[in-house]
Amino acid sequence: MSSAKKFDVIGHARRRVDGRAKVTGQLRYADDLTLPRMLHAKLLRSPHPHALIEAIDIARARSHPGVQLVLTGRDFPVPFGIMPVSQDEYPLAPEHVRYVGDPVAAVIAQDEQAASEALKLIEVTYRALPTIATPEEALAHPETRIHDYGESGNIHRNQAFEFGDVEEALAQSDHVFEDVFFFEGSTHMPMEQHAALAASEGDGRFTLWSSTQNPHYLQRQLARVLQLPAAHIRVIACDNGGGFGGKCDPANHEMVVSKAALMLGRPVKICLTREEVFYLHRGRHPVLMKFRTGVTRDGKLTGMHLQTLLDGGGYGSHGPASTFYTGVLTPLTYELPRFKFEACRVFTNKPACGPKRGHGTPQPRFGQEVQLDKIAERLKLDPADLRLNMVTKANSLTASWLKIGSNGLAECIRQVVEGSGWRQKHGKLPEGRGVGIACSSYMCGAGVSIYWNKMPHSGVALTLDRSGQVTVFCGATEVGQGSDDVLAAIVAETLGISTKEVRCVTGDTGITPVDLGSYSSRVTIMMGNAALQAAGRARDMLVTAAAEQLEVLPASIVLSRGRVFAAGDAAKSMSFAEAVVYAETKFGTLGTVGSYTPPKPPGKFKAAGVGPSPAYSFSACVVEVEVDEHTGWINVPKVWIAHDIGRALNPLLARGQVIGGVYMGLGEALMEEQVFRRLPPKLSDALVHKIPSLLEYKSITSLDMPEVEVILVEDPDPNCPFGAKEVGQGPLLPVMPAVANAIFDAVGVRIDEVPITPEKVLRALQLKREGKNPRVGPERFPDVHYAEPVFVLPPGEGGDGNETKDHYKQAVNKVAERAVS
Repeated sequence: MSSAKKFDVIGHARRRVDGRAKVTGQLRYADDLTLPRMLHAKLLRSPHPHALIEAIDIARARSHPGVQLVLTGRDFPVPFGIMPVSQDEYPLAPEHVRYVGDPVAAVIAQDEQAASEALKLIEVTYRALPTIATPEEALAHPETRIHDYGESGNIHRNQAFEFGDVEEALAQSDHVFEDVFFFEGSTHMPMEQHAALAASEGDGRFTLWSSTQNPHYLQRQLARVLQLPAAHIRVIACDNGGGFGGKCDPANHEMVVSKAALMLGRPVKICLTREEVFYLHRGRHPVLMKFRTGVTRDGKLTGMHLQTLLDGGGYGSHGPASTFYTGVLTPLTYELPRFKFEACRVFTNKPACGPKRGHGTPQPRFGQEVQLDKIAERLKLDPADLRLNMVTKANSLTASWLKIGSNGLAECIRQVVEGSGWRQKHGKLPEGRGVGIACSSYMCGAGVSIYWNKMPHSGVALTLDRSGQVTVFCGATEVGQGSDDVLAAIVAETLGISTKEVRCVTGDTGITPVDLGSYSSRVTIMMGNAALQAAGRARDMLVTAAAEQLEVLPASIVLSRGRVFAAGDAAKSMSFAEAVVYAETKFGTLGTVGSYTPPKPPGKFKAAGVGPSPAYSFSACVVEVEVDEHTGWINVPKVWIAHDIGRALNPLLARGQVIGGVYMGLGEALMEEQVFRRLPPKLSDALVHKIPSLLEYKSITSLDMPEVEVILVEDPDPNCPFGAKEVGQGPLLPVMPAVANAIFDAVGVRIDEVPITPEKVLRALQLKREGKNPRVGPERFPDVHYAEPVFVLPPGEGGDGNETKDHYKQAVNKVAERAVS
């Protein structure tokens, strides 16, 4: 490229326009104009898991060749956090580091090498503090506080809810089962690491391109941290290689490059290394769980008391929601008349945990489904029949006041039982081979936004051009799940055109209506309903204009295959583009908007907004395993999974999502774990990652992937666009417990924790040979002083959705008195 031709650093193709520099949206192009050269940022991270920063000397780094700027915590006095109740994080730690990898300084230089060299020149003086390594330590040492807020000591969240008198239900049960389970933490493993690029627009405004799942929430937190009006900040969510929840939180590096770009007036870019992604984390919470479950002799649930203890890591992140999700959705899958749920999340000196695919629900789903297998064994019932006989019903309310719409779980169970040959295999295969079954349910988007407001959760704007092109604008983010395809398909179906005529502009806070982001499996339902409304309004204008031109009643107009015509009279017809011209002539420039707000939750008690959703999906899974009793090695030759999707808008994409869920579920079941170790005292005694690298972090490969038979059960839900429910997260949930149950069927041992490794299988087999309980898993649940429970009468006992302060029997009597009066 000649020196006379200068282009900006964003990396898009440019064109010449009359020899002058031009600016169009996010693209700039120039002729004979020198533009600022892009700079690169690197972060200095703490080597200590818990320490105070006593001093930072950046003088040598600042004078290093190529360095343009050095930032520290003093440059960021305002904290941030995805949830308003947990804004406890700084872009760069000002005085307190809480895990190995916590960022403390940033260098912005002409290239990554210069920035990396300068990092080594920064001198930080730390004063080490006692390290909290486990939830048990966090509870035992409240005097060593990781944060100065929270319930008490190192407890971040402590909550309890009781729907009906659970102790009475357990006392009246024919059998009560008590089990303790553990679900190890894991990370998201997106193919693409986190990256961000910020560029100043020269007037106090800037644009940030980032691999984020939630551009709207990121924009809000940038405004908070940088103390700028949100309208001056444009966030563009780039198409990125996977998110799985790991790119939901606003992140340190995004704040740093934005600040640097504003200060320097030059574009600043950062790309995290894979090791840094492990530090940023926000992955699966390690959760210890205790289930006390009552059943009748014929296998009906009578009540459940569930206790969970979450290892939250060093910061709040999505922790308040994660804590709820370890219990709140439990009553969705099976009829459970009474339910008590106690949960506690504690801070530890590890990277913060957050929302990984399934967000808080895979952990209790593992525990409940394995316990159900134990119940079936004790009662001598078929595990599939046990489940089939107690699935929740469509159009019902759970004990915890969650409203279920359509429910295809029973059909899912029947389909996988038949497809897998379950009745010919369960308990009948040769030693070392077995099958296991498990079910699950999941939300189709959270019914309440992260920050409280009454505005829509998703907005869509449509423009129709006289050429026949339709452009749809929405803030939803494409993270590889196919949301742009769904958006185009809904609009095209409504307008009777091909998706080739629909252009999608998404994930850009500067030009698209607000959508809250790609999380909680919300996009198809919420974006889809907004798109349906916007496209419906556009269709109404086209129908009105076309009916006038064709001299027929609007009710007779049909839009299909790019044509607009009168039903029953093929001669009265025009192309879609012609209809647009007539509509533009009649109404002026054509544009419509649509939005979607979820229905109000039926529960009225405090925190009733966590768990409600416009609809719920359901899944059933059968896994076949082969277990080598000499090595403990587990092979999975085939998986059958049925998913209640409502309606599959794109069956190919839907099947891909299901298979992706199976892949991630098998990884968590068999090998994935984000674990930590202490260095020897002579090497600082720090708590560090055991395996912060893809060289050692085990995840299944394509060679390990079994054959997966996907069955899409279509039971359209009236709350969803064309009846379509979620498919991004629900199919993951039953995989882990189905594997554990299959291993028991194969070799008669219980592994009550994940990952289920060969070492654990061999240990359980040894216990079996010794005539002991052939089980490997946690032995006890610690003494946690849970909060006083919020008591709510279930719908089936006359409750009205409000909390009651009365004793259970007093509350029931009051309901009876109201009924009589």
